[in-house]
Amino acid sequence: MVLFFTSSANEPPVVIYMGKDKFENEDLIKYAWPQDVWFHVDKLSSAHVYLRMPEGMTWDAIPEPLLIDCAQLVKANSIEGNKKDNISIIWTPADNLKKTGDMAVGQVSFHNDKRVKRTYVAKRENIIVNRLNKTKVERHVDHEAERIERIKEENAVKRTAAAQKKKADAELARAREAEKAARSYDNLFSGDDEDEPQKQSVQEMMEDFM
Repeated sequence: MVLFFTSSANEPPVVIYMGKDKFENEDLIKYAWPQDVWFHVDKLSSAHVYLRMPEGMTWDAIPEPLLIDCAQLVKANSIEGNKKDNISIIWTPADNLKKTGDMAVGQVSFHNDKRVKRTYVAKRENIIVNRLNKTKVERHVDHEAERIERIKEENAVKRTAAAQKKKADAELARAREAEKAARSYDNLFSGDDEDEPQKQSVQEMMEDFM
């Protein structure tokens, strides 16, 4: 089972989720989305908490109020960390999580330590934790089916974007060709008429000889 929370610290509100136990955490490590950010109490056992970033947000520039929500939720779901003040919370993009066969259930490391950030939590903020807990929803997730559906939606978006770009490129090419043709037409019929001698009519030439 997966526990879902809604943070109103961001506008629009965003989803924060975590596994109910260490076995569910294994699935979350495997099936986390590209836009998910993983949170954990540093050097202590805790829940694996994930933030699903909305479009336009980056993992290294999470708004401070939202970062505090995630950190407080992680602290509250650490048996040891919840009892302590002055602890650190670490976070990293979900795709930076590294899992090898010799690791214990729920244990992870990182592909790149430089992509790991830390934030300091002085104490538990019950107002924040209670607000988040009021939004908690527990449900079973078919991770594989969800992954397939997500990929289908992402591919559909990519195809639409590619089709729009192709159409825009074609329209731009036609506009350029039309502009080029117009310039060629103008050049064909534009000349320095002032430099050419004026043509006389037959009557004017006869008058010149009179």
